[in-house]
Amino acid sequence: MLFIDLYATEHRHGKMSFKKSIIWTGVWIMVALIFNLIIYMFFEDGHDMAVQFLSAYIVEKSLSVDNLFVFIMIFNVMQMPEENQPHILKWGILSAVVFRVIFILAGMALLHYFHPIIFVFGILLFYAAYKIAFTEDKPMDVENNRILKFMQKRFKLMPDYKGPLFFIKNNQGRFITPAFLTLVLIETSDIMFAVDSIPAVLAITNDTFIAITSNIFAILGLRALYFALAGIMDLFKFLKYGVALILAFVGAKMVLPDLLGPQFVISTQVSLLVILSVLTLSIIISLLSSKNKGIDN
Repeated sequence: MLFIDLYATEHRHGKMSFKKSIIWTGVWIMVALIFNLIIYMFFEDGHDMAVQFLSAYIVEKSLSVDNLFVFIMIFNVMQMPEENQPHILKWGILSAVVFRVIFILAGMALLHYFHPIIFVFGILLFYAAYKIAFTEDKPMDVENNRILKFMQKRFKLMPDYKGPLFFIKNNQGRFITPAFLTLVLIETSDIMFAVDSIPAVLAITNDTFIAITSNIFAILGLRALYFALAGIMDLFKFLKYGVALILAFVGAKMVLPDLLGPQFVISTQVSLLVILSVLTLSIIISLLSSKNKGIDN
């Protein structure tokens, strides 16, 4: 009930100011850390579970920042008014929670019944690392987007509507709105990101409870994080390289024991240390680079 109340309270604020979004981002991170402490104190084998939760949470939180770049691009190309964005993000995040739970359960089942799938997950992680590090983000081509074309063929669109509603009904029937198309694009992008993030969390833990809760806690604070970072994304231009390195590391952690033997098992403590170090270093380099650029200008 606490998490539901927090989520409802946050979303009553509508569009957040930078200050409020920073505060709410801190609140969600603090709630996740308190939950991690509860795991450590009250669960059997709580130490290992807490380390796994924190590692998975940090990885998912890092990937969610990369997700935000795509959200910003979608809102821009769809010309979505700022006042409509919180409503779309709210439903996008709630839907993402449902999809992530389904994907994690499916991934766990695949690993249980067909263990060699672990190599497929490893390849996906290495490919995701390469894609994040070496592929430039291209502007979305709205006119040729297959998803938008499909939706507009199947449903009647009210293109001039600028409000937050997803569906409009009048004497001519029921229409979808640009807000709904934007939600579909955001959900589609999140599903694509899940292809990277789910193998990442499964590389860290084989505990279903830890995998699901770490994902949920990372996603629930995404709306506040969006408004906190929307105006300062350029400050973290090297963060994507850190995220790519983390994905490559967890990919190696996943496949090396099966390829080379149990002596190559990487402990959860070492994994957490590597993830924290890479993430911290990439943020520091980004901030120093932005500061030096500001001095040069």
